[in-house]
Amino acid sequence: MPDTVTLAAGWIETVAGLGTDIRGLIFNVAIPVLCGIFVVVIGWKTKAPGPTIMAAIFAGILWGLSSNMDTLKNKTTEDIVQYQGGPNAVRSDQ
Repeated sequence: MPDTVTLAAGWIETVAGLGTDIRGLIFNVAIPVLCGIFVVVIGWKTKAPGPTIMAAIFAGILWGLSSNMDTLKNKTTEDIVQYQGGPNAVRSDQ
């Protein structure tokens, strides 16, 4: 009898295989649908144009940021490298 048992071996492989598909579903379907539902619910509950417009703006910002995740990731990496002194920075103890 083995001393160690990986209980989630099958689940780890399944999730790794589905990761890309689920990520695409979340970013391309779930987030836009939830943003639309958010705006409709706020508009229905408040029945006022101000909060509904703000809900639409916030939903648009969320949707825009989530659709540009790759661009934001690359920009963040560039900022970190630049802040650390660039790729040719000399590291020393201070």
